[in-house]
Amino acid sequence: MYDTIVIMYDTIVIGAGHAGCEAALAAARMGARTLLLTMNLDNVALMPCNPSSGGPAKGHVVREVDALGGEMGQNIDRTFIQIRMLNTGKGPAVQALRAQADKKLYSLAMKHTLEQQPNLDLKQVLVEELAYEKGALCVKSNIGQTFRAKTVVVTAGTSLAGKVIVGDTSYAAGRAGEFPAYGLSQSLRHMGFALGRLKTGTPPRIHARSIDFSKTIIQPGSETPLRFSFTAVDNSLPSPTPNPVYPQGQPTPWRPQLPCYLVYTNSKTHEIIRANLHRAPLFSGLIQGVGPRYCPSIEDKIVRFAEKPSHGLFLEPEGWQTNEVYVQGANTSLPEDVQLEMLRTIPALERVEMMRVGYAIEYDYVPPSQTSATLESKLVPGLFFAGQINGTSGYEEAAGQGLIAGINAALKVAGKPPLILRRDQAYIGVMIDDLVTQDLVEPYRLLTSRAEYRLLLRQDNADLRLTPIGYQLGLVSRQRYQQVEEKRRAIARELERLSLVSLGPRGRIASLLAERRLPPIERSLSALEFLRRPETSYHTLVELGLGEHNLDAEAREQTEIEVNYQGYIERQRAEVERVRRLEERPIPPDFPYQQISGFRAEARQRLEHFRPATLGQASRIYGVTPADVAILMVHLERARNAPA
Repeated sequence: MYDTIVIMYDTIVIGAGHAGCEAALAAARMGARTLLLTMNLDNVALMPCNPSSGGPAKGHVVREVDALGGEMGQNIDRTFIQIRMLNTGKGPAVQALRAQADKKLYSLAMKHTLEQQPNLDLKQVLVEELAYEKGALCVKSNIGQTFRAKTVVVTAGTSLAGKVIVGDTSYAAGRAGEFPAYGLSQSLRHMGFALGRLKTGTPPRIHARSIDFSKTIIQPGSETPLRFSFTAVDNSLPSPTPNPVYPQGQPTPWRPQLPCYLVYTNSKTHEIIRANLHRAPLFSGLIQGVGPRYCPSIEDKIVRFAEKPSHGLFLEPEGWQTNEVYVQGANTSLPEDVQLEMLRTIPALERVEMMRVGYAIEYDYVPPSQTSATLESKLVPGLFFAGQINGTSGYEEAAGQGLIAGINAALKVAGKPPLILRRDQAYIGVMIDDLVTQDLVEPYRLLTSRAEYRLLLRQDNADLRLTPIGYQLGLVSRQRYQQVEEKRRAIARELERLSLVSLGPRGRIASLLAERRLPPIERSLSALEFLRRPETSYHTLVELGLGEHNLDAEAREQTEIEVNYQGYIERQRAEVERVRRLEERPIPPDFPYQQISGFRAEARQRLEHFRPATLGQASRIYGVTPADVAILMVHLERARNAPA
């Protein structure tokens, strides 16, 4: 029998992973009295898979979370052991930061932030039941604690009916060493939610002392300062001391960093895997859930890419003061003996010792056709979902959803309109729109190719896109907002100034170009046009006395990008305006699709299933054609013009 003591909150967040931490902090910072519940306070913001943050599209999301006033960017900046900019040889739309975190320090720093946050309580509780009672959501624990709230955000990760699988062995667990959440999963079914089943996995961890680093290729961190957050963080954590077991390679002068190390599989590795496929749960039928296509297990890679003679594996240290090394690229659920045998075929790992065995995990999720673009469920008012419960994979995707769910939970409590980010505003908007308009066939992973306006959604301009929204919500300080707006004005002023500076084929500039062996100017042109030349950068303008010395580095970067990609950017902005009317045209939630003649059967079924909130969402549902959208638009017009 449950305890009769009931504590009332505005918002309760279930789960303290990356989604839960962002949701709880956002709600509390917006003034909602918030409770964050977790199974284990020692595992707050745990990185159970790769201890890293960022990469293509994912790094964009981290910067968007930061621009909106979230915490992930600042937390990784406090605790990373290595940071790099990826895709530097490509255009700015796909360049992205990626950092390796100190796994324990990341968790500790986030827990410290949560503990210091006003309006936020943090408790270790195993949630056994979630119910909607008397106009409020009720959360009950396995030992009789009861909490009630106006809104609840569920960020359960892989805990819902979780099952760990290694070889022919399986056991109930949310992650290795943690309880599964069977009661919460059952509660969602009782509420009427249909649940699906997905699978993910993790590689073995190996002991650094058993690695022959002389046979690896060192991957150093950036030699120049980089950070995720648009504001510098105060690192109050102890100064890191590099572990002497790791070869350092070329030191980075601006901050201590640990390198990663690259090795390759070979034909012998592949032979061992192939010889043991009958023992692999992925192929034996023991695993029922669908895994991520873009992050396959090593055994899946060997089968799917049989023609490849080798696969790269990155050996990534898990922290400053631990000898655990993550084998990136070797996700597996093969039996332990096979895992060890295959690793020892790699020259650098001939004497390797495993500290943790790799495993697969299956878990329940809520197919997001049951969720709106605000991340509030369609079935139960005030109940929000974020993270892997929505069928996504990745810490960054979880953090982005958690932030939006927390914001909208607080807005709902305050009786204010929700926040929905458009596809042209943020990668977070692309992700959520994809989730609520598509049926998942595998865990969703955000990719730059999913964003049709990716030149507008660069990682470098996330603050210009989203900080004003964060400020309006109360998540960004006035000082930070004013700094962003001054940056915006500085860029506009510089673009205007450069357009008015005229250069000719003769004179001082012509002589300076000749001295630097740069192509001459053959006709009069503006400094703006000159900057557009492929061999010219803003640094070149400064060297020639044409640049603004007082313009900060970020404004210089934005100026250069705006000039070099002006035509492409203008075309994407024009396309955004063209489809804006479609995107913003609302569809009533109870629109009678079954009563509309002219729809094809598939379109009617898909529209009824997803119940899109706008015509834009309807147009992106698989099976809905432009003709179906046109019919829908006609009937919406008729409904609007009908007499009351």
